[in-house]
Amino acid sequence: MLGIHDFWLFVASGLLLNVTPGPDTAFILGRGLQFGWKGGAAAALGVSAGCLVHVTAAAVGLSALLMASTLAFTAVKLIGAAYLIWLGIGMLLSRATGFAAASDGAPALRPSQVFRQGMLTNALNPKVALFFLAFLPQFVDAEAPHKAVAFLVLGLIFVANGTLYCLALAAFAARASDRLRRSGRVLQWINRGLGALFVALGLRVALMQTR
Repeated sequence: MLGIHDFWLFVASGLLLNVTPGPDTAFILGRGLQFGWKGGAAAALGVSAGCLVHVTAAAVGLSALLMASTLAFTAVKLIGAAYLIWLGIGMLLSRATGFAAASDGAPALRPSQVFRQGMLTNALNPKVALFFLAFLPQFVDAEAPHKAVAFLVLGLIFVANGTLYCLALAAFAARASDRLRRSGRVLQWINRGLGALFVALGLRVALMQTR
């Protein structure tokens, strides 16, 4: 009806892509280890919210604009890279005392803050926008009368499957966090590891060649 073809191949491919380790996986595991289930779930839902931004953009053609316009692509790329680097530097400068509070039931970050971090790190990454633009059309007939709707349906299915997987990751990290939450020093180094990851990712995005 919507011109979608090879649906089950799309689902299988999406699941394989979701379980491939990457920055989002590291972010969810890190926040889950630091702040337990609430932190990990907030990170997972934030990443999914960022994906929804890209799915919507792909459906209405904004991702195509990013691919076609050098100026638009560069602007989004630099904004995203700046945010990642800023976030990473903040993590690298974290102190163990901030995590000691987490073991007393008062996390250094509220779930809403973790959610916002996850959403922005994903939504401001132009590579994710281009991924959806390249991946979704592979499963939509070129003659489909409602391509935008087909893109949206496929994107929502991809995000829904990814959210379930990310929440499972968060649950796994939360179980492991019970042994780590008593050690502010361990959580500090987890945070610094995430910080280094985001600084490196931000630099990579900033230096990525514009096509």
